[in-house]
Amino acid sequence: MLKRLLPLLVFLALIPTPAAAWWEYGHMSVASVAWMEMKPETRIAIRRLLAHARELETPTCPLRDIRDASYWPDCVKTLGDRFSYAFAWHYQNVDVCKPFDLKAACKDGNCVSAQIERNLKLLADKDKDPKKRVPARERLMALAFLVHFMGDLHQPFHGGDRSDRGGNDFKMHYGVIPTNMHSAWDGYLPDRAISTPPGEPRGVLSEFPLEERIAMRSGTVEDWSRESWAAAREYGYGALMADPCGPVPTTRPVLDEATTQRLIPIVRRQVARGGERLARLLDEALS
Repeated sequence: MLKRLLPLLVFLALIPTPAAAWWEYGHMSVASVAWMEMKPETRIAIRRLLAHARELETPTCPLRDIRDASYWPDCVKTLGDRFSYAFAWHYQNVDVCKPFDLKAACKDGNCVSAQIERNLKLLADKDKDPKKRVPARERLMALAFLVHFMGDLHQPFHGGDRSDRGGNDFKMHYGVIPTNMHSAWDGYLPDRAISTPPGEPRGVLSEFPLEERIAMRSGTVEDWSRESWAAAREYGYGALMADPCGPVPTTRPVLDEATTQRLIPIVRRQVARGGERLARLLDEALS
């Protein structure tokens, strides 16, 4: 059976797709955790903003709920030049083999951490002067970017790399599937981790006691950036190489089942962290 399925799995793995951290399942899971953990008044404020979705005029990229919002910034990449200005906002390639330096990887604010802070400010706008107030349409767009970028930030390979385009140039196998480090952490690992029992966002959240979930919310965007940067080194490259900063293997390393099992709790924790921190930011902005 496996021999018959292998060609299909390889074919599917090689189909080119738009770059999208966490893929849909991961982004929506982070957003769902946030939705469960935010204040009731924050949910009300989000629903009010979502009522302005038609004003964005992106019918092929709907914005019906927070799960749609979590994927909207990737969906609009298919609209060509209209949103091309935001392409560099989804990541920050901080070298994991050098001291942490966020400033160098975030020129002119074109990186995920700077855009989290920028869109949080837009979303939270409460200026009483109508001439200065951010329109609801713009605040909704800021909401979608913020929700999405908090998912991006907690995918380690949107926070650190070895000058290999966020792991895209690091070739490997996920089991029998030929892929690269970025895609493995974007989709294959989170899809497996989030669906592992107890599955789905509620199952992920259930593994962390209240005290730990509260602790996850602490820190700054820079703290969270450093955390993801360190995870890329330790759990990404470090899972496949004895020295995460050593020579790139001449043959594709394999992320086998035993290693995958060790990484599943790490990925689930990243999803929980992303959701808890997103809930905190949304509460601060909207409650």
